[in-house]
Amino acid sequence: MDRMAGALLDAQVDLNPHQIDAALFATSNPLSKGSILADEVGLGKTIEAGLLIAQRWAERKRRILVIAPANLRKQWHQELADKFGISAAVLEAKSYKQSVKDGASNPFEAPCVLITSYQFACGKAKEVQAVPWDLVVIDEAHRLRNVYKPDNKMARTLKDALISAPKVLLTATPLQNSLLELYGLVSFVDEKVFGDLDSFRSQFGSVKDAASFDALKRRIEPVCKRTLRRQVEAYVKYTKRIPLLQEFVPGADETDLYNLVSDYLQRDSLFALPNSQRQLITLVLRKLLASSTFAIAGALESLAKRLRQTLDEKSASLDLTEELDQDFEGLDELAEEIDRLEEQEAQAGKKSKTEQEILAIKAEIIELESFRDLAVSITENAKGLALLQALKVAFEKLHELGAAQKAIIFTESRRTQDYLLSLLAKTPFAPGVVLFNGTNNDARSKEVYADWMKKHAGTDRTSR
Repeated sequence: MDRMAGALLDAQVDLNPHQIDAALFATSNPLSKGSILADEVGLGKTIEAGLLIAQRWAERKRRILVIAPANLRKQWHQELADKFGISAAVLEAKSYKQSVKDGASNPFEAPCVLITSYQFACGKAKEVQAVPWDLVVIDEAHRLRNVYKPDNKMARTLKDALISAPKVLLTATPLQNSLLELYGLVSFVDEKVFGDLDSFRSQFGSVKDAASFDALKRRIEPVCKRTLRRQVEAYVKYTKRIPLLQEFVPGADETDLYNLVSDYLQRDSLFALPNSQRQLITLVLRKLLASSTFAIAGALESLAKRLRQTLDEKSASLDLTEELDQDFEGLDELAEEIDRLEEQEAQAGKKSKTEQEILAIKAEIIELESFRDLAVSITENAKGLALLQALKVAFEKLHELGAAQKAIIFTESRRTQDYLLSLLAKTPFAPGVVLFNGTNNDARSKEVYADWMKKHAGTDRTSR
């Protein structure tokens, strides 16, 4: 507690007892290689990690790394500054290259808190491993739960790179499908807790009785701490949530489009998708396909455009990550992580194509354009119409409860957002609609957002 006092004094946030307890737990065992903080969602694991970072910083231990999903890097940067007064730096492709230009032999050696993504840390594993870290915080650490599997290259690469670093893993879901996932996370922190995989399987492969369950709990007790919501209800008041379900059935054209695009994406070989990015772009396309026909229409045109450019050997190949960013709000967060792979693809794309390949590309272009035309021909989506009914039902319930009639609608795509905006413009809700997205060009949106931030300053990520 004496070591933590400085961090507690400077923290600009109302701390709860379980958060202080978790931070103390993570510093309690001097022989430990790290810990797993596995509080349920909304209990403030980011705050707990922030306390640990602030403690190290107060002790003038400045080699601190935060590894988080790409879309959470800016939030980590903001929360460390706002709540703990710590100025961190986001390290990604652009800032890394600039640091090298400025003379740094290894930008990861900067004596400050660095925030980077899983993909970038994995791609720079040698540089990460070369730094004698004082603390490494890994957010959403359940992404590493399958590290014991030989084919999980990213998790295994990060494990090797951070083998000697003191680590704190943050996850609300330390296991989801199998106890082996718990083994994976614990072994990422300290391989000696369970030994090898065969040893774990023989001891805890099937926890069927109280004795073996208690033995498992005792084994992970020094490494893993989990707080449940029901344990903090005495001092953390949660809003009662009332789920209401609004079902909808896609129209015949929507169903046809979904099936056609889905079958296309499952083919073994596609000219439109670069091999190095296929998994990422397929995931994005599926999200857009599920979002709305308006969202997928633009993406299909982007794919066809890229193929048309590949037939012209003089023109540069279209960067799909930049193009799809117009449809998928969060894609730009991942773009710099695949720069190196894009360069390899660009070089590969310069090879002359055979007559057979040219014919196949032309056929694929025609197919994509037919999908796009079908998508454009669909002017209403069943899900959009269901939204209007859902708002009516929800507002009636809010009125019954005496609550303000307000709603937040989340979309995967800006094009879907535009469609919903035009849909709502034809309803009595029109005067009260405010638009938020990454461009944030709506003056009214900026005003509302600024007011909202003032009211919610100090809240955790989940409540935001």
